[in-house]
Amino acid sequence: MNKPYYFLIFLFISIGLKAQELSAQFIVNADLVNQTNQQIFKTLERSVNEFINSQSWSNQEVLPQEKITCSFVLNLNAYNTSRFEGTLQVQSQRTIFNSNYNSPVLNFMDRDINFTYQEFQPLFYGPGTYQSNLVSIISFYAFFILGINADTLSLKGGDLYFDQAQRIVNLAQQGGALGWKQNDSNRNRFWLIDTIRSNTFREYRESLYIYHRKGMDFMTENTFDAKEVIMNSLFPLEKLYNRRPNALLLQLFFDAKAEEIVNIFSDGPEIDFNLTSNLLKKIAPFYLPQWKQIK
Repeated sequence: MNKPYYFLIFLFISIGLKAQELSAQFIVNADLVNQTNQQIFKTLERSVNEFINSQSWSNQEVLPQEKITCSFVLNLNAYNTSRFEGTLQVQSQRTIFNSNYNSPVLNFMDRDINFTYQEFQPLFYGPGTYQSNLVSIISFYAFFILGINADTLSLKGGDLYFDQAQRIVNLAQQGGALGWKQNDSNRNRFWLIDTIRSNTFREYRESLYIYHRKGMDFMTENTFDAKEVIMNSLFPLEKLYNRRPNALLLQLFFDAKAEEIVNIFSDGPEIDFNLTSNLLKKIAPFYLPQWKQIK
């Protein structure tokens, strides 16, 4: 083979490795909007899907099987010409080592969604620049998903991604839209990134790491020991609860993990769950019906 041919092979391999990190599905639900022409919603859906999935959000080498599965469901409640309002359900999963199982990591409802979008408007993300509120919202959650996924792999592994999400928050505030400032609400993008980067709420990230990397990743090797680790990973959250009982990150944790916790401890090798049961009833009382299912 000649040198140019080798170069092309190397180039294609490099492109494959520097692949997009997210395998995302963006869905627009316009059932509540009185609009006979649905084409604008289909165009928006297609445009955002292309934006998320074609963008390289970091310099990390990512194989196709390593992409993070995530979803965005935009439930519109108002539309007027080019202005959209509604809520956005954001979810992401993390593949467990040596298995085909995807563990839910993020399940968050953003209620402050409002943006303008013209049909066929190009969407571009530029670090350090403000493009539009739509681009800022999607880019923020892309980095937040990458950060929270990295946190499950190494302790505070998501710092670089969270720093970029913080920069997006700072830049987006100039747009004046809801969701970017601390006084907009107590459960928005500002508070998501502010609390996860704060040492005050460090137990959330510690528990997230231990739960997944030292617990879930070993479920196929030694289920009993893995269940013990997962159970013990929940106890640091009590410190967070005692310090801030209404912490956003506590709810964020159990909104994603409650159903999985029930499934883990309702099946397989039996383990003494009494102390953990009492803990869950204390720090996550809003999921009391679920905790009662664990026998």
